[in-house]
Parts: sequence; structure tokens; C-alpha cells
Amino acid sequence: MIAALSQIPWPSNDVKRPMSLLAKCPEASETPLVNSKELATRAGVASVFLKDERERMGLGSFKALGAAYVIARDAENGKARERTYVTASAGNHGLSVAAGARAFGANAVVFIAETVPEAFAERLRSLGAVVRREGAIYEESMAAAANAANENGWALLSDSSWEGYVERPHTLMEGYLVLMEETVRQIPQTPSHIFLQAGVGGLAAAAAAYARHAWGDAPRIVVVEPEAAPALFTSVNHGGPVVTEGPSSCMGRLDCKEPSLIALKGLARDADTFMTISETEGLRGADVAARLGLESTPSGAAGLSALLAANKDALDLSETSNVLLILSEGPEG
Repeated sequence: MIAALSQIPWPSNDVKRPMSLLAKCPEASETPLVNSKELATRAGVASVFLKDERERMGLGSFKALGAAYVIARDAENGKARERTYVTASAGNHGLSVAAGARAFGANAVVFIAETVPEAFAERLRSLGAVVRREGAIYEESMAAAANAANENGWALLSDSSWEGYVERPHTLMEGYLVLMEETVRQIPQTPSHIFLQAGVGGLAAAAAAYARHAWGDAPRIVVVEPEAAPALFTSVNHGGPVVTEGPSSCMGRLDCKEPSLIALKGLARDADTFMTISETEGLRGADVAARLGLESTPSGAAGLSALLAANKDALDLSETSNVLLILSEGPEG
């Protein structure tokens, strides 16, 4: 364990609470697990299964399981109606906040950086969110959201965590367990390798925690980040959280320079390998996914990109390996 994170909670592996709540939601149907023989042949492995989150709850991303679940939990306790939730987003987290707020009679304010496309801002507005642009990068937008929460008495709902802010992101990550619970039931055998893409690390940490709960040490868990934003890789090597610097990445959802502390703590325990991929590799993975009829983005297909770019000997990948990937979002536009 990283000593500096001793007061930070471990990621949850208790899927019962989100499963029971989602069972009441008519849009919360399971997403498919795709067996891609073409990708297995291309990668030189026995099988490749992709958990396809591109249609999750009509929002096009696994993130639908996160913020909306937190707001649903608040609604169960009578704390959501007319409340204002504020966040920053580089992508699908903001959609989840907006959709959850609309569903439960709350309000949503989403801060986005200058580099976020206007088309995404319009999607947020279509769900009833107020959109504010602040800062050149995600971290600056998040600082603005936190300031707005303090000034207005709003509920900050970030998908990251830091000292003094862990309760909501811990609950949010619990929602992500649902996709892994489904995967464990759907997959025909225990995977030998799991590639998990990471931005601040929430999805990767939740998925890794549940994989260890279900399969123990059997899978080799590989965490994948852009070379431009290796926050988890650098922090684990440093032995504590590090804010990294780098250029903007085409893997915009993963372009996070500072890790979630809950995710960092969990992945330092549960992951076997941390891997970075280049911009070229990220684009290649998205192109391969599209050619296979699995259109996504460089962020959503980053695990696939890493599999194609991996040093097979270093990761013990062979023609007998069974690989699990998460296709975490649909194409933009």
C-alpha cells in the first residue's frame, strides 16, 4: 500500500447496492460482451472479449453507471430534488450528472475546458445542464467547479477524489462495479489478461477490484494510459500521488494529469502492470475497432490499442491467452 494514502478508502467491491437500485431503472439493461475472433487472430491470442458499453442506458458510455447512481442514492434518501450538482467533465461523466439530475428533479452545472468540442456542450444542454467554460485543461475546470460548489452551496460531484473529498467518488465508483458483475456472468472462462484504460482511474480501479474479488490472482491486470498523461503510472513508481505534465492527447477522456486517490490506492494493490500508449497507437486502436464494426474513440478503444501494441513476451501473451477489454464509449458525434 502507498503510505501517503493510508487515510483514503479502498475501492468497493460490493455490487449489491448499485445492482438493487439499477434493477428499478427501466433503461438499465445489460450491455453485451462481444467475442471478437477477428481481433483474437490479429492479436495472436486465443480469444478477445470486449464489454461493449457504447449503449449503456442510452448515454453511450460506462459513465452512465457512475454519477447518475450517486444522484439516485441521494434521491432514495430524499436529498436530490431541487439540489444543484456541479462537476467538471472532459466527456461522458458530465452527461451522467446531467441525466441523473434531470431524472430526479435536481439541477446540473457542468464546467468544461476550452478544448472540449461545442457539440459536447450541446449534448449537455439537451439534458438540461447549465454549461460553463473555464480553463484550458480539465484540472482547471475542476478547480472552477469546486469553487462554484463552495460559493453557492452546491453539491460537488466529481469522478475523481482527493484529500478531503472521497465520499461521493467512492459511491460513484461503486456504480461501475455493475459492468464487471455482468462481465463475470457473461464470459465463458476466467480471462488471463485484462486491459483497463484509465484517466483519473475510477473505472480501472473499480473493474480491477471486482476482478480480484471474482477471479483472485488469475488475470494479469494491465492499466493503460496515454503517454501524454501517465498520472497513475508515474504515481505508482513515485510511491505517492504525482501531478504530471504533458501535451493534449487525442485520448481526451483519458487526458488527466492527476490521479484519483481512491483509484491510485486500489490500482497500486490490484494492477500487475502499468502501460502507456502513444497517440499513434491510440488512433490505430480506434481505427481497428471501427474496421471490426465496433466504432469508438481513441479513449474508448485504448485497451484494444494497448493489446495491439503490447510487448507479448513482457506481458506473457501467447496463443493460449484469453483477453478481456472494455469498449468504454461510442463514437463522437
